[in-house]
Amino acid sequence: MTDEHAKPDGGLTAEEQAVLDEIEEQNVDFLRLQFTDILGVVKNVSVPAHQAEKAFTEGIYFDGSSIEGFVRIQESDMRLVPDPDTFAVLPWRNDGDSGAARLICDIVDTDGEPFIGGPRQVLKSVLDDAEEMGYSVSIGPEPEFFLFEKDDEGNATTIPHDNGGYFDLAPKDLASDVRKEIIFTLEEMGFEIEASHHEVAEGQHEINFKYDDALGTADNIATFRAVVRAVAEQHDLHATFMPKPIAEINGSGMHSHISLFDEDGNNAFADDSDEFNLSETAYQFMGGVLNHAEAFTAVTNPTVNSYKRLVPGYEAPIYVAWSDTNRSALVRVPDAAGVSARFEVRSPDPSCNPYLAYAALIAAGLHGIETDADPGDPVQEDIYEFDDEKREEYGIETLPPNLGAAVEELEADEVISGALGPHVSEKFPEAKSQEFSEYLTQVSQWEEDRYLETF
Repeated sequence: MTDEHAKPDGGLTAEEQAVLDEIEEQNVDFLRLQFTDILGVVKNVSVPAHQAEKAFTEGIYFDGSSIEGFVRIQESDMRLVPDPDTFAVLPWRNDGDSGAARLICDIVDTDGEPFIGGPRQVLKSVLDDAEEMGYSVSIGPEPEFFLFEKDDEGNATTIPHDNGGYFDLAPKDLASDVRKEIIFTLEEMGFEIEASHHEVAEGQHEINFKYDDALGTADNIATFRAVVRAVAEQHDLHATFMPKPIAEINGSGMHSHISLFDEDGNNAFADDSDEFNLSETAYQFMGGVLNHAEAFTAVTNPTVNSYKRLVPGYEAPIYVAWSDTNRSALVRVPDAAGVSARFEVRSPDPSCNPYLAYAALIAAGLHGIETDADPGDPVQEDIYEFDDEKREEYGIETLPPNLGAAVEELEADEVISGALGPHVSEKFPEAKSQEFSEYLTQVSQWEEDRYLETF
């Protein structure tokens, strides 16, 4: 991708100088330099605001060996280099006289090169591939989350903050004020909120923000999770993006709407003459997504708990198919045309690392374009009602049933592993295999209740 922030004579760019000016105008005294580890956990280094110029010109050193999935102890010196486009004042840390701000950072190794294991750099590399093919990528996410009460000692419980349901209003939706405050905070940080509502399960919510380029969307998701948790904390609540915190109710997904734009700014997915308003490029991209779905699931659904959500009966997709009508399919085509033409991938959940998840999804789709992939015909019927024989007749595969199987699919897929790069494609499966192995050795409350007095 073209470097939009090239430094004149090694000094500050106009964008960086604008950040320094705003730091002074907003009375910012501390900066949080933010990045994510390989698992998607947000990390930050706080520095005094007067270090901002140094951060832009030299970077801020940190110990990479202490971060999950980064480097070995002998390779620990790394630098954080802030992206000036991501500057935002943190409203909950600003009292008018002083405040804190956030900058999302890229990671640079000891040679001054972008660290190939940095999740943001992984996504940038895939977007470079898209650019070489003549495309930019836009994504609109729909992240869901739960708000739970805390106990007397301040620990999180799984007691929902309200007993509302889908699109309910107060008094059942007791969290409407909390949700409103989250929205106002996000808007202060530059988000354009499109919709918000109570979701199906008690204590479950969804806030949708406007689509952006893929990198901006991944940045926004990381910020969104931090804001939701911070505002919830101020109300003595616990916000969680855990995919399935309570058994036998709906889990939390992060449906993602994807479209490509060509070099002239036209939606490459749009074709008004098509029954579903989609172009040949859109079908090829969709075909790639379906072909590599089993492999990228380890990245878009990266926890043991993710697979408690991906089961029939709770509106979560487990079948590798597409449709314009039913939500049992992995990919759904909304009724949209022209600049809004797109399709929705319904499997990702909000526990994922957004940079890696979108890198994997986009790489799958680009490979579909390169190979002229065919997504097949849409499935109009409810696939949940199909028996094994009918699914086989339609050629419908299922997503991996657990994290262990998903990791195996990821390791066997050269396209998705290649998109993640040599570092992440080694470290991520390693971490997730260990997580799954630890899970297999645990004894759950369900097992105790079922077997302890029976055998």
